[in-house]
Amino acid sequence: MDTLSSLSNALGMLLITFLMVETFMVASAGNFNKDVDITWGDSRGKILNNGQLLTLSLDKASGSGFQSRNEYLYGKFDMQLKLVPGNSAGTVTAYYLKSQGSSWDEIDFEFLGNLSGDPYVVHTNVYTKGKGGREQQFYLWFDPTADFHTYSILWNPGHVIFYVDGRPIREFKNLESVGIPYPKNQPMRMYCSLWNADDWATRGGLVKTDWSQAPFTASFRNFTANACVLSNGVSSCSSNASSNNAWFSQELDSSSQKVLKWVQKNYMVYNYCKDAKRFPEGLPVECTVRNRKQIKI
Repeated sequence: MDTLSSLSNALGMLLITFLMVETFMVASAGNFNKDVDITWGDSRGKILNNGQLLTLSLDKASGSGFQSRNEYLYGKFDMQLKLVPGNSAGTVTAYYLKSQGSSWDEIDFEFLGNLSGDPYVVHTNVYTKGKGGREQQFYLWFDPTADFHTYSILWNPGHVIFYVDGRPIREFKNLESVGIPYPKNQPMRMYCSLWNADDWATRGGLVKTDWSQAPFTASFRNFTANACVLSNGVSSCSSNASSNNAWFSQELDSSSQKVLKWVQKNYMVYNYCKDAKRFPEGLPVECTVRNRKQIKI
């Protein structure tokens, strides 16, 4: 734990160098009664505290989930989560953006449970036109079950960036110029769910869910969407969205790039871009053109 503590302290010092103030044109903050619908799980999903808290539960019969009422086409999305405590092996808590149809786009945070005392795995993925396979996984530098922490997705025309407590952990750039699809045309909703995936979630499915520990519960609060809301095909953002929304053209500066590299060096546990056995005919194109210029916003 001393090593983790020192790593966390060092990361905190790096974070100070890139904190910034952003101005947003379109924002919605935090009342689940107004912002979301519980879509499955019967009474296992509960909105509490006058809309300020939402809990999802999982038992042997079913998990549960909810989705945003709005659809979005670009934005900065923040959610505070407190994950399933104790023996959470086999469970997955998901927080993601997804469009509809068979050729969908999707931006995923999935939190893979583990045995008591073992770390959660943060599983990230980006789907474009129905194709994923871009997994990167991380450990966290804190106990995500002890308190709420903020998990964020920045999605703009040039970048998808994943953040944990304001620290970037992953970046997916728009590299359409070299033939890599990018999520840009399909509006997405925000979804969250808690479900059983003990066929793969913990140690590749070796550790199964202990149903004697059920019900498993994850908690959510402070959902904020600084975003372009799509309604009847019309965006709430004007044509000059870039000048009115800092997030619309936001990218990682040199200081935040250092934090990203530091996190990936110390906490990344899987990167598809380094899995040569999985791709014997060559790594995906985006893994080999990282230093090329992405699309200009």
